[in-house]
Amino acid sequence: MNVNRDTDPVLRFHGAAHGVTGSCYEIETPRARILVDCGLFQGSKSERALNYGAFPFPPDAIDAVILTHAHIDHSGLLPKLVKQGFAGPIHTTRATIDLCSVMLPDAAHIQEMEVEQLNRRNAQRGRAPVEPIYRQKDAAACMTLFRALGYGEWTTVAEGLRARFWNAGHLLGSASVELEIDLEHQNTPMRILFSGDIGPGHKLLHTDPEGPAGVDYLVCESTYGDRDRPDVSPEQRRSMLGDVVRSAAEANGPLIVPSFAVERTQELLVDLYLLMKAGEVPTAPIFVDSPLATRASTIFERHADDIEHGDVLRQALSSPQLRFTETIEQSKAINRLTGFFVVIAASGMCDAGRIRHHLKANLWRRNATVMMAGYQAQGSLGRILLDGAQRVRIQGEEVEVKARISLFDLYSGHADASELVAWALARTPVKQTVFLTHGEEEGLVGLSGRLAGSMPSDQIIMPELDNAFQLTSHGCLPVDANEPRRLKPEKIARLDWHNDLSKLLLDVTEAVNTAADERGRAAIIRRMRRALDAPAHGAFASDES
Repeated sequence: MNVNRDTDPVLRFHGAAHGVTGSCYEIETPRARILVDCGLFQGSKSERALNYGAFPFPPDAIDAVILTHAHIDHSGLLPKLVKQGFAGPIHTTRATIDLCSVMLPDAAHIQEMEVEQLNRRNAQRGRAPVEPIYRQKDAAACMTLFRALGYGEWTTVAEGLRARFWNAGHLLGSASVELEIDLEHQNTPMRILFSGDIGPGHKLLHTDPEGPAGVDYLVCESTYGDRDRPDVSPEQRRSMLGDVVRSAAEANGPLIVPSFAVERTQELLVDLYLLMKAGEVPTAPIFVDSPLATRASTIFERHADDIEHGDVLRQALSSPQLRFTETIEQSKAINRLTGFFVVIAASGMCDAGRIRHHLKANLWRRNATVMMAGYQAQGSLGRILLDGAQRVRIQGEEVEVKARISLFDLYSGHADASELVAWALARTPVKQTVFLTHGEEEGLVGLSGRLAGSMPSDQIIMPELDNAFQLTSHGCLPVDANEPRRLKPEKIARLDWHNDLSKLLLDVTEAVNTAADERGRAAIIRRMRRALDAPAHGAFASDES
C-alpha cells in the first residue's frame, strides 16, 4: 500500500474508544485540523481524571469543531478547549446550540459547586485546593463560537474539508456527520461518515435515523452492539412503566428516577402524564429536581413543532402534577415528604448532581424504589447499584442499600444491535474500513461479530484510546503515537482503584461491626495495620506484578 504522509489524512481516536464516554475524533490533513465532538469522560475516577489532564493535541491548532449532539459525553469539554486557546467555529444544528446553551453552563456550575465543597474538605485535611475543569465564564465564551447548520446542507468547515448533517434520531438536534476531504493526489474527495449516537427505530420524540451510502470510511457507535431490546410498542412500554409505578405506590414510598436531564426526562414525563390521565396509576406529585431539566424542557417545548408527539409533550409539561424545583432548599424539602411521589433528578448515571442526595436519603428505606432509566457506564454509582451492591459510599458517607433497584431501559436513545447492523449495512458499500467506537468491550465484540457476516472481518477495526490511522484511498495504516497513552486500554470501562478502595472501606466497616466482641474488632484492626505498615515489596508486591 502506498501511503503519502504529506497528503493522506490522519484520524485519531481521543475518546469513546472501548468506552462509552469522552467522544472526540481528530482529523488532520496537510491543510487543516478539526475535531468531531469534544466530550467529557464519565465512569471510573481514572477515566474522569482524563478531563483534568492536557488534551492530546494543542487546542489552538484546531481549526474547527463539528458537534454531533449536545450530550455532555460529546460536548462537555468544549469550554475547556476554548479556555485553552481554541478560537475556531463549532458547527452543529440549531437545536443542539439551544441545548448546549443550558447544558454547558450547567456542567460548569456543577463543577464549580463540587470543587468548592471538595476544597473545603481539602482545607480541613491540609490538602492543596483544586480547580474546576472550567468555569461558567468559559462556557459563556464557548457559546459565542457556535454556528448553526441545517440537515443536508454542505458547508466548508476548514480548508479542503466540507461537512453535512444527517438526522441521527438520537436526541433533539442530533446528527451523523458526513465529511468530504479534498486529496491532492486524487480527483474525487474522500468521504468519512461519523455516526454520532444512533437512535432506535421507535424513539418517542424522533423519526428514524438517516445517512448516506457508499462512503470510504465509517466510524460507528456500538453502545448496544451486543444486545437486542424487546420489540415494545409505546403502549406496551407505558404499560410496563405502569407496573413499576404501581409497585412503588403500593410500597407507599418514593419512586426515585436517576435520569438524563435532556430528553430522557421529557420522555418519562409524557408517559407518566398519559398513565395518570388514563387513571392507570395513582395520581401523585412528580418532581423534576434538576435546573438543567427545567431549562431543557423549555427548549423542548419551543421545538415541539419540530418533533413527533410535540403536542402531547406540551400537555405533559403543563400537567398540574408536575413540579419543577429550582433551589437546593426546595430539593432537600422533597425528602421530608412521606408516602408515594415521583422524583426525576440528574445525573442519569448517579455520579453528580442532585440525584446523589436523593439516593443518600432513600437508599436505606425498604419502601423506596430506584428505577435506572438508561445505560450505566462501568464504574458509575448507577452501575454499582444495578450490580447488587449492599452498601455504597455517597459524599463520603456509608449508606446501606435496602431500596428496590431496577433497570428500565426502554427509553434508551441508542439503537440496539439489530438496529445498528441495519443502519450500518444501509451505509454500504463502505469502501475501506469500519471503525467501531462508543462501546464497552461486549458491545464492540458483539457488533463486530454481527457485521462480520456481511463484510470482511479485517475491514472492521476497534481502535483503542489515542490510536491513530493514516487514511488512504486504498485502506488505512496504523500510525505510531509520539506520546504515551493517557490511560492504558485495560483501564478503560473498568472498575478502578477508587472503586476498590470504596469497597474495601465498606468491607472493613462491615467486618468490624459484625465482630463478636471488642477483642475480635481489635484483632481485625491490628491485621489491617500490619498490612498497611508492610513494605511495598512485601504485602502488596503481588498485586502490582
